[in-house]
Amino acid sequence: MSDMDKPLPPDELGHRVSEVFDLVGALYRRGLRKLEQDEAVAGVSVGVRSVLVLLHRYGPMTVPQMARIMALTRQFVQRMTNEAMERGWTEATPNPAHQRSSLIRITDDGGAVITAILAREHALNRQVGGGELTDAELRACVRVLKEMLRTFDHVDVD
Repeated sequence: MSDMDKPLPPDELGHRVSEVFDLVGALYRRGLRKLEQDEAVAGVSVGVRSVLVLLHRYGPMTVPQMARIMALTRQFVQRMTNEAMERGWTEATPNPAHQRSSLIRITDDGGAVITAILAREHALNRQVGGGELTDAELRACVRVLKEMLRTFDHVDVD
């Protein structure tokens, strides 16, 4: 086992993880700016996009379920859901499991909107790394980010 394959000592790990957080923060902010620039074309805010993506990928959900997945407040997710409903992209349906918390589902129009957005994003994402990134590198990146996220599982967003 080479030195690169050994777990880092805690102090070094802390510094290296801080580097990752700094990069993830910059990536997040730049990504949001890019999405906001594209909003003028698509007419979809970043928050509404997030709601549409969840419903598109996972099917009908309640606002509290979406808020937990996105680690956002229920109030914010409710505002984004309301905005999507006003645009005809989502609709509330009865929830057999909970009468006071409707299921939110994506409409055909909402599905078409998010499919177009995801296709545009996919075209951009295909350029990442100039075609040089390997599956192993991306798996390692995802593994590290999941471990970082798991460290904060206990953080309450409400």
